[in-house]
Amino acid sequence: MRPQEKPLPGPPIERAAGGAPVVTSRSSITLSGYYHLLRRNANFRRLWFAQLISGSGDWFYSVAIYDLLLRLTGSAKPVAIAVVLQILPIFIAGPTAGAVNDRLSRRRVILVTDVIRAVLVLGMLFIEQREQVWMLYLLLALEVTTAAFFESARNAVIPNLVAGADIPTANAIGSTTWSVTVTAGAGLGGLAVSFFGRDLAFVMNSVSFLLAALFVARMQFRETHLESLGTLRWREILGFAPILEGFRYVARDLRLAALLTLKFGLGILGARVVLIAVIGSEELPLAGHSALGMSVLFMFQGVGSIIGPLLVGPLVGARQSRMRWAVLGGYLTAGVCYMIFSKAESLATAGLCLVGAHAGGALVWVFSTTLLHLNTDDRFRGRVFAADLGLFMVTASVATYLCGWAIDYGVAARTAAFGVGLAMLFPSAAWALGIRTLWKSNGAVETRNNC
Repeated sequence: MRPQEKPLPGPPIERAAGGAPVVTSRSSITLSGYYHLLRRNANFRRLWFAQLISGSGDWFYSVAIYDLLLRLTGSAKPVAIAVVLQILPIFIAGPTAGAVNDRLSRRRVILVTDVIRAVLVLGMLFIEQREQVWMLYLLLALEVTTAAFFESARNAVIPNLVAGADIPTANAIGSTTWSVTVTAGAGLGGLAVSFFGRDLAFVMNSVSFLLAALFVARMQFRETHLESLGTLRWREILGFAPILEGFRYVARDLRLAALLTLKFGLGILGARVVLIAVIGSEELPLAGHSALGMSVLFMFQGVGSIIGPLLVGPLVGARQSRMRWAVLGGYLTAGVCYMIFSKAESLATAGLCLVGAHAGGALVWVFSTTLLHLNTDDRFRGRVFAADLGLFMVTASVATYLCGWAIDYGVAARTAAFGVGLAMLFPSAAWALGIRTLWKSNGAVETRNNC
């Protein structure tokens, strides 16, 4: 017998200073829905500010890293290696990160990781020669390993901060915020690298982590996953037993296991970083500045990720069946737009293709995340989201490295872009099959949000 869909969790009772309950309205994936959720929920607002600040810093300095590697080595492969090191450690550290976040305070994990990353990023100021590239790789790997703990905590904590009816909106805000950070961070990063040098980008990213930590330090909320744990020994936190327990939890529910594969398919778009870096800097520079062409294309990518959920979200609402179909539409849109992107002859045309592609990618990200939130128990949420992000990262790592390797061995960047678009048809077909076999109308109970 197939397991039924889990109902949306009910909204937590919010109380004013005098103890009277505060009535919360049902939010939606619209700009007004974003505004009302951020306005009435102080804890979520602080987490949002932290994500906005640190995320902008990440993209601000990513442009600096890619530009530095291209200048020091003159090759696309080192950029691909850097991108792999920005994502693969999350897959490796993910199981441990998830177990830690299911057994320790997620708020404290976010705070500690922000401070550690602020220190690590400053080390990149000393990379000046080709022989020091290995130091950059090491610092990237350490920073991203720390980020695995941060991202697992940030994703897992959302249902502890917002009402059940607000979870889709909160995830859309998270995706939109990532898009804004790509747009603002990449744009400002390109300007900073072009006119003020790379050192400023590294310093600003370090400062962004510290500012984000200040917002998280002010958050106060109930962490229900800690209430039944009692006193734990370190081997119960870092050992293999909690990881194995998480695997068993997912294996019991085929639908949950299927939802975990969605970002695994989306990881194919990880190759976009190499494609945008190479095509933007070498084929479509802006005003003679290679970093500007690259950063503008990253900005178009961010714009697409912003408008995708805004356009489709109101049509989807809180119905899980529509979320599943929106994921399929997102896969197909991303694939088709990347195939068209491979033929674009101007910066404007290439940018519009990236808008469409990443509007589709954002749909996959937002609704796969929401479906996981709605179908995962709180005490397993850290491990499930660590696995979710880890699977995405391993696909993104492989796609990125293969793309950089292919370009260095003579494959045109535009041909590689067409291949990325074509590859997106495979997860599209797999997910269409999953919808038909795991969520047949006669075996599933459609869940509606009636909060």
